Amino acid sequence: MLDSRAKLLLRALVERYIADGQPVGSRTLSKAAGLDLSPATIRNVMSDLEDLGLIASPHTSAGRIPTPKGYRLFVDTMLTVRRDALDLSADVPASLLPDQPQRVISNAANLLSSLSHFVGVVMVPKRSTAFRHIEFLGLSERRVLVIIVSPDGDVQNRIVHTNSHLTTSQLTEASNFLNTHYAGLALDVVKDRLRLEVDNLRTEISSLMQSAVDVGVQAIESQAEVVIAGERNLLSVSDFSNDLGNLRRMFDLFEQKAQLMQLLDVSSQAEGVRIFIGGEGQVVPYHDLSIVSAPYEVDGTVVGTLGVIGPQRMPYDRMIQIVDITSKLVSNALSQGK
Repeated sequence: MLDSRAKLLLRALVERYIADGQPVGSRTLSKAAGLDLSPATIRNVMSDLEDLGLIASPHTSAGRIPTPKGYRLFVDTMLTVRRDALDLSADVPASLLPDQPQRVISNAANLLSSLSHFVGVVMVPKRSTAFRHIEFLGLSERRVLVIIVSPDGDVQNRIVHTNSHLTTSQLTEASNFLNTHYAGLALDVVKDRLRLEVDNLRTEISSLMQSAVDVGVQAIESQAEVVIAGERNLLSVSDFSNDLGNLRRMFDLFEQKAQLMQLLDVSSQAEGVRIFIGGEGQVVPYHDLSIVSAPYEVDGTVVGTLGVIGPQRMPYDRMIQIVDITSKLVSNALSQGK
């Protein structure tokens, strides 16, 4: 347990380091904390904090910097977030108006990135393969545009190639058959049923419907599980850009996505904003990385997670506000857009 003086000095050190990015010395800390303490006294307290593993001394400086353990204590017990401090411009909520779910997700990732100046990530909700409506539009002699509308209003457009030319009436007949008999069913179920139930239809139309269902299933299965925006922002973060090996590991994380998905999945199991600090354990193995995340909902049910990825030395109070507000905007947009 830390006494009040040690807590105040640790808080001042973390805040100063987040602001400046430079190791904090005892004289600087004395001014920042506003305490009438001698540099020697402050050095003694800093030595105690270092022994506890809360701060560390870089080899090139006499000052101290926070460790992951120090950041954790700071965000858990010392951080205060002003709910009215974040100035959202008038057009920000407009970018997350009810719309196609995929567009809301993409806009949310870009919003997180632009507000934080770091990386915005949004975990895509697991999609139902059911369809609400399907339509065929002839493009050329043997090319047909398949328009598939999901129950939540998301629209998928795919092109299929047919063996022969199909007339407008034949395309209408195929879409009417699917919408009448299979609307609301999962596409993979429709795929199996078509093999058994369309023998009485003309071969050309049967083939078209099979192809349409195939591309619909492929489209849903191939969609990204997580949307990422603003990776290039990390190039301007000195904490990363000064270490090319570390920067390369960051981009590997975005490229592979599996570990990122695992982290976001953990976040979805908790309420409210969560902060993951690199170096604490296996959840975020990259030492210089931190993630601020929150789940988002559709009609009160958690369906995904979003967040900001950046350096440990990030303004956590602002990141918490950005993530919290964006999760509420996304929840509202997806719930109203159903």
